[in-house]
Amino acid sequence: MNPVMHSPLLLQLVVILVVARGCGLLLKVFGQPAVIGEMAAGLVLGPIVFGALAPEVHAELFAKESLGGLTSLSTLGLVLFMFIVGVELRAPDGVRAQVRAAGWVGVLGVLLPLAAGFAISPWLHPLAPAGVGFLPFALFMAAAMSITAFPVMARILKERGMTQTRLGRLALSSAAIADVFAWIMLACVVALIGSGDGTAGLLRTSLGTVALLVFVFAVLRPLYAWLLRRFAPTGAPSQMLLAALLVGAIGCAAITEWLGLHAVFGAFLFGACLPRDDRLLGCLVERLEYLAIVLLMPIFFALAGLNTTADAFVGAGIGAMLLVLLAAIVGKVLGGAAGARIAGYGWRESFATGALMNARGLMELIVMKVGLDAGLIGPSLFTMLLVMALVTTVMTGPMLTLFGGRSPALVDPSSERA
Repeated sequence: MNPVMHSPLLLQLVVILVVARGCGLLLKVFGQPAVIGEMAAGLVLGPIVFGALAPEVHAELFAKESLGGLTSLSTLGLVLFMFIVGVELRAPDGVRAQVRAAGWVGVLGVLLPLAAGFAISPWLHPLAPAGVGFLPFALFMAAAMSITAFPVMARILKERGMTQTRLGRLALSSAAIADVFAWIMLACVVALIGSGDGTAGLLRTSLGTVALLVFVFAVLRPLYAWLLRRFAPTGAPSQMLLAALLVGAIGCAAITEWLGLHAVFGAFLFGACLPRDDRLLGCLVERLEYLAIVLLMPIFFALAGLNTTADAFVGAGIGAMLLVLLAAIVGKVLGGAAGARIAGYGWRESFATGALMNARGLMELIVMKVGLDAGLIGPSLFTMLLVMALVTTVMTGPMLTLFGGRSPALVDPSSERA
């Protein structure tokens, strides 16, 4: 037999890219960001659709022993994407003028979903893998309910010409505040469950994380700022400097993984330490993000789909999934709306803010992957959270229109930022 046939990686990539782009184009016809279609492509490629329609072909194409290459590429895509998200992190224009309002929305947009996540955990804990304690599981569910997809929200606002409006600035700054709290909590949960050897392991993870924070911001931040000033004054790094940036991102990702956290935390941390330079961001987007989003992230979506199960749609699973959806939507929408209302916004603007805070998108999938890798959730809950991420993100645009948001503007079709 031809030895090439033993490695279906290239064929897997072709199938994944074709299905992902096809679903992305289909969803764009209905006014949704293409990334929603690409996320849905994961479900199509998984056992729920592809596996049900052609089980033998699916089993041969995506055999477990053949997924090693896809898993490695998926991890690389996550690291590159979170590195860019870290570079992009900055206070939106006008945030200082409305820091009180953003604080109310950001805090309540986390606290209510946190409470909702805790409230539903007793009913969902029986679906967790054997051996997972209630407290780590409940903390993870609370964090999963609290995530807002900052990039998806930014794209929706951009398409509607609302980025520089009062509502747009409030939503962006609130999402940044909310996600800081949610990601810190998620990191603590992963450290708690991933330390392995009890108190000593947790102490090693905690102290190691603090040491990494000091190293990144006290050593790497000034070092890379000097390198960029010296060798990339125009904001466009040379190949050598780009390689140095990748070494920093991947190195920090490897360290956090070694510490018992997920690789995405280290990549994000390194990106956040770099200078806030729009020229550098534009260059990194052009050189790295397009590769990550067009080629590598669809692999992540496909692997996410392979981890789903049809059990989430039968029997008691339907009730559990409806419970997850209810907690996620009510917590985020009411939390964001309550914060805006307390800050003095009208009811329509307040609920529009809550609708924007409800967008989860790709960031929720990353949280789910972290939970799955840490053994906090199994295929059933993973499937429910994936459906929740799709539903909450799809409903953001229509809800925003309902509460007075502007109609989507024509955008550059090459803009696939998610």
